[in-house]
Amino acid sequence: MGKDRKEKEKKPKKSDFKAFLRKRAPIYLGIMGLFILFVVPDLMKGDLESSFPELSSEEQQVVDILMGYNGPNESGLTVMDAISMKISEKYPDEKIYDNKKTNVELIVLSVGSEEYQVVLNFESHKGEMSYDWNVDMTSGKITSNNQESKYIINLVDFYD
Repeated sequence: MGKDRKEKEKKPKKSDFKAFLRKRAPIYLGIMGLFILFVVPDLMKGDLESSFPELSSEEQQVVDILMGYNGPNESGLTVMDAISMKISEKYPDEKIYDNKKTNVELIVLSVGSEEYQVVLNFESHKGEMSYDWNVDMTSGKITSNNQESKYIINLVDFYD
């Protein structure tokens, strides 16, 4: 009988936590794998909007009005979509936002009491695109100051 006690004392007690993990480890690994497979790439995805610098709340409102503009007929195509489409046409099959030479500059300047000038410069290894608009905060009217920005506004206005 004395030997039975010693054998029982020598065996370490099984940890409840280890048993718990051992049973459920494949489930947790599967959940982590799915998270890494589906969620992380979306978080790491580069796009035009995530390349914008931090702006004050007033400047952000101006940019939101401009980028959310979808024409007089509310066609569904916004200025943001049109610019992104133009960039993807120029750089097909490239992760242009991951390139070190890609630089997105967004400048918001006050022109009048309720009028702002928004300049968007997109520079990459293949060239540069520059857009320049005036945004009237009270009426929501957007006017183009150069050819590229006029093309974008026309594309949004006449999109079917």
